[in-house]
Order: sequence, then structure tokens, then C-alpha cells
Amino acid sequence: MTTFRRLPAVLLVLAGTVLWSAQSVHAGDRNGDFMVRILGSVVAPDADADVRNAAGLIAGADADINTRVIPAATLTYFFTNNIAAELFCCFTKHTVEAQGSIAALGDLGDSWIFPPVVTLQYHFDPMNGFKPYVGAGVQYMLFFNESGNAALGDMSIDNAWGFALQAGVDIEVGDGWYLNADVKKVWLETDASWAGGVNADVNIDPWIISAGVGYRFNLSDIFGSRGGVDPLK
Repeated sequence: MTTFRRLPAVLLVLAGTVLWSAQSVHAGDRNGDFMVRILGSVVAPDADADVRNAAGLIAGADADINTRVIPAATLTYFFTNNIAAELFCCFTKHTVEAQGSIAALGDLGDSWIFPPVVTLQYHFDPMNGFKPYVGAGVQYMLFFNESGNAALGDMSIDNAWGFALQAGVDIEVGDGWYLNADVKKVWLETDASWAGGVNADVNIDPWIISAGVGYRFNLSDIFGSRGGVDPLK
């Protein structure tokens, strides 16, 4: 579990190292085949739940998941100047909160989450330095280090896949640098259970709203070219 907790810093250091390496060799290129972004992201679950105990569905019971602001990074590879694939990565910790008829239970537990999102994107041609894009893909949520509360006992949440849509814009600053704003919506359902005999079907359905800076360059400028492929035009 200690390794998982270190991964956010490792990923951000990796992204920062690639970005620094690209800048150090003056690799910035508005038509480059790779982009690294460092972001601040708001992860806002639009959650609801059907909660059950041994007797069946608990009338009026619901659950919510709190909103968090986290550091994140993206790695984007451009197959052409319009078609790209992006990996969004981050780590976040969220609390499950009792709602409705079970609100008196308070916090039902919390969990660390590794929720990478992979999207295939279409980038529109630039318009006065603005480069909007849209994307679609999948998110995988890996839950770990879950904990419950005194009333219900230990909590366990199943890992799950979800469908993601995305829209964003890169604003060219110059020399390969960009400002970025991005919104993702994910539809994802999972199952949670507690040692005390309670379980729930949970729709997490998060919004992921990000802003930050990006740097675009050619990978061959950093790692060398094997085939002499020309930059994207």
C-alpha cells in the first residue's frame, strides 16, 4: 500500500522530467507528436446509491461521494495533427457520505482511488491560437486502502470500468507551450459492501474539470529518431 501512496509523486515527477528534458533541448514544437500537461483537477462525483441490508432495499437510503481538488498529469501522443490518444493519470482519496434515511450514520468510509482515463481525441485546426478538441474513451477505477466506520465495519469497493466523454482547448503561448482547460464526464457503476451486512449499488459518474499548462514537442528530439520521420504538419 505504501507503494501506491508514492505513485502520485512518481507520476508527476516522471511527467515533469519528460517536460524538463524536452525544454532543455529546446524541443518545443507546435506540430510535435507528443504533449505533456501538468494540471490541477476538480474531481466531483455525481453519485447516488441503492443501499440494502439483509432485509432488502432500505427505503430512502442514499450515499454521496465528496469532491476533491488534486494534482494530475496527461500524456498525449499525436498520430496526426488532428488525431491523438491521451492518458490522464492521478490519485485521489474520497469519502462516502450517508444520505437520506441513513444520514445519521455520517461518513460510511473512505478509499484511495487510482482512476486513469484513456481517450481517443480529435483536435480541430487552430483558430487564432485556440485549439479545441473532443474525445471519448474509458476510465478504470482501482480502489485501495478502503476503511469503514464503527457502525458498519470495514468497507470494500469493487474495481470498475466506465465510459468517458471529453472536451477541451489548448491555447498556444509560444515555443511549444500551451495553456489548457479540459472537462471530462464519466459514467461508472460499482458495488460497495460493509462487514456489517450492508451493500450498495453505487453510480459514481464523476465530472473531472482541469486547468494547467502543457508542452508539445517531438519525441525524436528527446530520445533520438529511428526512422527519420518528419514532424506532424
